[in-house]
Amino acid sequence: MAKSFYLTTAIDYLNGQPHLGHAYEKIITDVLARAQISLGERVFFLTGLDEHGQKVQQAAMAEGKSPQAYCDDLAVEWRALPGALNLRISDFVRTTEPRHRRVVQAVLTKLEKEGHFYKAEHSGFYSARQETFLTEKDRLQDGSFDPFYGEVIALTEENYYFKLAPHQDWLIRHIEENPSFVSPEHRRNEVLGFLKNNKLEDLCVTRPRSRLGWGIPVPFAPDYVTYVWFDALVNYISVPADHGDPEVCAALALPAACEGVEPWEVWPANIHVVGKDILKFHAVYWPIMLKAIGLSLPTRILAHGWWQRDGQRMSKSTGNTVDPLAVVAEWGIDAFRYYVVRELAIGSDGNWTDAGFAARYHSELANGLGNLVNRSLSMLHRYRDGVVLRKSDDLAAEAASAASETASHLRDCQPQAALQALWSLITRANQYVDQTAPFKLAKDPTQAIRLDEVLYTLVETCRVLAVLLWPFIPATAEKIYAQLGIDAAPDEFARSSWGGLKVGHKIGPIAPLFPRKDQPKPGS
Repeated sequence: MAKSFYLTTAIDYLNGQPHLGHAYEKIITDVLARAQISLGERVFFLTGLDEHGQKVQQAAMAEGKSPQAYCDDLAVEWRALPGALNLRISDFVRTTEPRHRRVVQAVLTKLEKEGHFYKAEHSGFYSARQETFLTEKDRLQDGSFDPFYGEVIALTEENYYFKLAPHQDWLIRHIEENPSFVSPEHRRNEVLGFLKNNKLEDLCVTRPRSRLGWGIPVPFAPDYVTYVWFDALVNYISVPADHGDPEVCAALALPAACEGVEPWEVWPANIHVVGKDILKFHAVYWPIMLKAIGLSLPTRILAHGWWQRDGQRMSKSTGNTVDPLAVVAEWGIDAFRYYVVRELAIGSDGNWTDAGFAARYHSELANGLGNLVNRSLSMLHRYRDGVVLRKSDDLAAEAASAASETASHLRDCQPQAALQALWSLITRANQYVDQTAPFKLAKDPTQAIRLDEVLYTLVETCRVLAVLLWPFIPATAEKIYAQLGIDAAPDEFARSSWGGLKVGHKIGPIAPLFPRKDQPKPGS
């Protein structure tokens, strides 16, 4: 069986409810996943939850629950998120699952046996909020630490450390020789700058159970649990191992994890989609871990930006957050998916405004796409009883150009640019209606042939658009196909070729795709 195209989001830390940033990351990954499906790939799309660590333990204690019960309760809402966002995921991982724990412990055992770890005492500053040790380099000019770290305490303890320095030079070479390994380019330059200007400090991979009991036990040191980030990164291979991936199972000597499972070749990952704030973990620590394990590196680490609201950083304390599920309930999932992809290029920061959301909904979805489909199909019903009578190639070249550009941008992991490329066809088709004026042609019997050609052009453009739109707003694309009377899914990019509708084809009943709303409150 051929290798699947493997995409992942970062797994979400389980200490609250889903917010806009979580939803955005999942949606752009789903767009890229659906694009690959449309282009003919078998896709494996993984997302999930990071459930260990001190913050979870403290939150559980505050609620009078065991950490596992706390995680189980919160996980219900998070597990429902992929469905609410219409994601086509292949698996959902929780780091408290036995299948994940087994692989983490296998990785620890292998690296310890091969001499990658050592035990040492360390005295320094510790951020409980970020669950990491800090150094003098992390201090601000006034000697304090950024509020991002929360309370910082002096701490002395023994732990196991992972040797990173021996890996620094080859990692620099790998990033330089593989320009798309870290994307976009300014994030790649950021990682290279860090690696070339700093000596890598060894990574502390354990925490004493006396201080933190909520974590995966270290198999060779029962008084310790695994550092939450070391644990979390392994999810990208623990799930492939569970599905019998041959490279991962072989590297970790895990035949038991693969017994009774039809092997699914998944590793290496084609795209890891992560936020810019955790790029160092994915572009520095994770490649080194994989190299030490003996596994291939991922093809691309795609780092996206953050969202603000009304020009300010989102914060629960100030109440200026955006509840993605509330927006979806009010406006529909495809309106939400469209806005977050259209508004923000990957790598850049974005700014959510309710007015901006409402403006894009009405001008681009309701008046642009929705109006084009509605009036094109309505005219075919009104003037030709919904039947295609003649073919035409009036917009064939424009459709082919839009399809080519869309596919190219999607392959290059630029969904915003891809969406803009296909939207040019919507703009052109609406102009075509104004230029050809089919409602005037219908009044002149001598223009019957020309009217047939114009109607075909419009309805066929709608069909092509459904195929191009499917990765972005799949429910809407499927509605367009249904209104066209096509008994299939618009999930194959090859169907974007002009001429798919045949003479004699009868379209189905129509309904508005994006009804107008009078009093928009998208972010409430």
